[in-house]
Amino acid sequence: MQQAHIFTVFGLNSEVRQVLEQGFGSIWLVGEISNFTAASSGHWYFTLKDERAQIRGAMFRQANQRIRLRPQHGMQVLVRAKLTIYEPRGDYQLIVEHMEDAGLGLLQQQYEQLKTKLQAAGLFDPAHKQALPTTIRKVGVITSPTGAAVRDILAVLRRRDPSIEVVIYPSSVQGKSATAELLDMLQRAVTRNEVDVLILARGGGSLEDLWCFNDEALAHAIFQCPIPTISAVGHEVDFTISDFVADVRAPTPSAAAELISRDQRERIHQLAQLEQRALRAWQRLVGTHQQAQGYWFHRLQQQHPQRQIERNQQRVDELLQRSQYSLQRTLKQTTLRQQQLAVRLSTVHPERQLKRHQHELEQLQQRLYRVTSATVKQQQQRFAHLMQNLQLVSPLETIGRGYAVVQTLDGDVVRNPNQLAPQQEFRVRVAEGEFTALKTATTHTTKAT
Repeated sequence: MQQAHIFTVFGLNSEVRQVLEQGFGSIWLVGEISNFTAASSGHWYFTLKDERAQIRGAMFRQANQRIRLRPQHGMQVLVRAKLTIYEPRGDYQLIVEHMEDAGLGLLQQQYEQLKTKLQAAGLFDPAHKQALPTTIRKVGVITSPTGAAVRDILAVLRRRDPSIEVVIYPSSVQGKSATAELLDMLQRAVTRNEVDVLILARGGGSLEDLWCFNDEALAHAIFQCPIPTISAVGHEVDFTISDFVADVRAPTPSAAAELISRDQRERIHQLAQLEQRALRAWQRLVGTHQQAQGYWFHRLQQQHPQRQIERNQQRVDELLQRSQYSLQRTLKQTTLRQQQLAVRLSTVHPERQLKRHQHELEQLQQRLYRVTSATVKQQQQRFAHLMQNLQLVSPLETIGRGYAVVQTLDGDVVRNPNQLAPQQEFRVRVAEGEFTALKTATTHTTKAT
């Protein structure tokens, strides 16, 4: 029988890590942040979870420095990550490469997916786009009749070309019903076929506000519209799917109105410009002849010997001035260098070093005096406390209260009368001194010492 392959624990973890990384690659994942930790190294460690499961994640410093989002506990996020295993512990985890807020991130992801799909289908191909008519007499505007976009368009047309007639196709431009209303108004404009150009317009807003213009059905309807279309949605930085599908994209509703209108004042200005151009051309021709005449006269003057002498003298003055400037600059730099060296020398002068060390010595002496004084005071207090405790347990204190100590002449303490023989002398110590006594058979006699 063939012998089975035996793994080490680390070897098994390494094999599993390679299988996970090669099998999944980069994945998108949405979940809730918990147990977030920002290490001192700059790396982030956290747990990504939903209501049924969780997985550990790490986002290294070089990746998290590129995002503005600061993760917090409980935050819903959308991440792009690689699946792997941390081999030393065998932990199954994510290495996060990108992180964003889940709400906006999902919309952005849907937007990018739809954009890629429609681009692959050819809806953005410039070959399918219609050119705007050279003469526009009637324009249709699909927008909210009460919004700022329609007011801006009407104001621009009224100022630039009042002869253009405007047909408003009223529709919501935000909310759940907006997409259906936009499709209905677009179909109505196609059915009536009464305008030369069709504008889809609304003011700026967030990605959610402009979301009705990122609908796939609306994109196909704009692509199939036989009337040339202009998408004027949001501000200059806002881009929607309608902008890519429409024949022309205008950065703002006002810009769309300017695209389809020719300013009457601009025509008068153009005629005045043509007149000015003709006058300038004649003046340039006269000026050219005068300039040529002046050129030859000037060259003749330049050849005069006096001019040569003046130029040489000017050159000498210039060289003299440059040499003086160079000498002054060198002198200034040398002086500055000497000042810098003097400052540096003063900082390392022995006298300054000696003063600094003397100051340090004085500080150390003061510290030694304070420490010594504190130590002596502490030992005195400790000695007084010990003396007080010793006094409390001293036998002399007991004797002072009226007690006596009976000892043999050899100094042994007598605790029992039987320790003394009849007619044996003994010593008695009281508070004011001591005396000797003689033991008898029945009575004791004493004699003073």
